[in-house]
Amino acid sequence: MSMHDPIADMLTRIRNGQMANHQTVNIPTSKIKIGIAKVLLDEGYISGFQEVDSAETKKHISVELKYYRGRPVIESIRRISKPGLRKYLPCNKLQPVAGFGIAILTTSKGIMSHLAAKKLGIGGEVICEVA
Repeated sequence: MSMHDPIADMLTRIRNGQMANHQTVNIPTSKIKIGIAKVLLDEGYISGFQEVDSAETKKHISVELKYYRGRPVIESIRRISKPGLRKYLPCNKLQPVAGFGIAILTTSKGIMSHLAAKKLGIGGEVICEVA
């Protein structure tokens, strides 16, 4: 069976892993997923991640989930731009995310948070929002 939206699958694996209090989740790898994981690490939403390449399994990313006082650091994570309906925003339309969250964008300069995109003065496709 083919996967129609691998980014939504990544976000769902992270959400489900935190609801089940897992320490790590394994996600099939791609360049955009590694970029999203780097932004989540830089913004402090995950403890770390690493690419795992072994002979018996396919290449995947192992994401270390982060908890504070027994509660997940990521309160909500949701997909914004979907394969059937893309959402592009210019720099001047990027708004703060409720609850001190961030939006993750894919831009001409790479994958970054909406805060970094505003500093650079560029817009892009809004992948997801994390709070």
